[in-house]
Amino acid sequence: MITTEIKIPIMTLEEDFLCLYNCYKHKETIKQIDGRRWDAERKCWVLPNTAKAFQAAIQNIPNLKIDKSITQRMTEIAFQKAQTEIKQDWYNAEPIEPMPIKVTPYRHQIHAFNLGISRNAAAFFMEMGTGKTLPSIAVAGHRYLRGKIHRLLVVCPASVMPVWKQEFEKFADFPYRVEILDGPVKKRCQTLAERKDTDALQVVVLNYEGARNMVEELLSWAPDMLIFDEAHRVKTPGSQQSKALARIGRITRYRLALTGTPITNNPLDVYGIYRTLDPSIFGTSFWAFKNRYAIMGGWEGKQVVGYQHIEELAEKIHRVAFRVKKDECLDLPEMTDVYRTCHLEPKAQAIYGQMVRESVAELEAGETVIAANVLSKLLRLSQIAGGFLDGQQVSTAKLNLLSEILDDLEGQKIVIFARFTKEKEAIEKLLAKKKIDFVSLDGSTPMEERGALVERFQTDPNCQVFVGQITAAGTGITLHAAHTAIFYSCSFSYSDLDQARSRLHRSGQKHPVTNIFLVCQGTVDEKIHRALAEKRDIAATIIDNWKEIIGGI
Repeated sequence: MITTEIKIPIMTLEEDFLCLYNCYKHKETIKQIDGRRWDAERKCWVLPNTAKAFQAAIQNIPNLKIDKSITQRMTEIAFQKAQTEIKQDWYNAEPIEPMPIKVTPYRHQIHAFNLGISRNAAAFFMEMGTGKTLPSIAVAGHRYLRGKIHRLLVVCPASVMPVWKQEFEKFADFPYRVEILDGPVKKRCQTLAERKDTDALQVVVLNYEGARNMVEELLSWAPDMLIFDEAHRVKTPGSQQSKALARIGRITRYRLALTGTPITNNPLDVYGIYRTLDPSIFGTSFWAFKNRYAIMGGWEGKQVVGYQHIEELAEKIHRVAFRVKKDECLDLPEMTDVYRTCHLEPKAQAIYGQMVRESVAELEAGETVIAANVLSKLLRLSQIAGGFLDGQQVSTAKLNLLSEILDDLEGQKIVIFARFTKEKEAIEKLLAKKKIDFVSLDGSTPMEERGALVERFQTDPNCQVFVGQITAAGTGITLHAAHTAIFYSCSFSYSDLDQARSRLHRSGQKHPVTNIFLVCQGTVDEKIHRALAEKRDIAATIIDNWKEIIGGI
């Protein structure tokens, strides 16, 4: 039996040009596209990397398979075009009403605030490190002071919940009371039911899982305003999480969506966000939305093979949205530290508590306390916080937090620093599972191989992550292809941290740098990061404060 291979038309992005392969029978159509040319060597049609050429190709070549990078690029071009007029007056922006905050905002934050108070529903699509929490708090405070809201519901990932309370304390210049709902659902519901209106803005913060499990109770509490942070968590319209937020959004008078990654996989991601934010923009039928903006093909025509009307999509998105990246915010500080938290699981917390008790007992039993003994105890506690003890994994809390953050930063180049070998190995397994291309460097990496690893991360667009052990990768190399570093764990030395941060924040860096620190609450992690934030080495004061550092979490 003779079979003939059917070659599917393919579009790729090569050297900043759109390349069409297997399109011989569509040559007359392609000849109508401005700027096209035939590349005899590669046997493909080469088109300009423009929205117009992209649109012409996908509309006239049936079953065209499109590389994901092209869709991302075209979507970003459409976003930029939709924002052009808005961005022209960034640095002349002044608040149209007083901002009830304690600090001086950046210009892009003023612009976000102006948008937020001008619409009942708005989206701050602001990249991590650009400070989207500040204008959000200012918008809520503005509405509270004018008697428009009394109850604010903030839904966010569990790791961000403590940050909201801290940010209110840092920025809010108006009366408020923040309640973080955590623990079992029964306890959360009881806490919510006991909330009483006072002469202050009532702020309730809980995670997405909690919102999903407490929909009826939240509807009864009847918040006036909803802020959903890391809003891409509701991108899947069929998920219970997305449906729950949409129900809550329908009863609130004001809504604010926050995320730096509104589109993580494809342009259809925005539907779930906008169903909660403002269903009038894209309607309430995902089928109709997909039919308008997706190109269907594949088996029985049920697979999404491309996207269309991208410019229209971007224009509708930006009717209520403000999009900003770090490299566009010229007034941002050169380096920003961000903290994301997690909790040990009950079994791991019990192991940690037992280790604390044993450490304190052993040190008190000795005639004298020496720094080396205390540091060895702290080292083991720090290992448990990272998920390991004596080479065995006892917790996945911090690894799960890292996984969430990697999803949030999809497509960006990232450097991940870890202190311990087992942590580094676990991170590598996670990256492999997610099919993220990476390079890795630690003390065992031969010196003659290190340069090639660094060069690959710096120059290869497919290599997204550099994993480094702080002591080995924290000095002597340049990693400024990335502008985001994740510190899975840190040593007790401020100089180690300072050196590691300098791998990204150095000559040639074109963007403000964001350092994300993963902190396991209720562990020595908190003490380490508190000392490092004050530019102190824990070892310097270990003798006088050992009991407070080990046992006084």
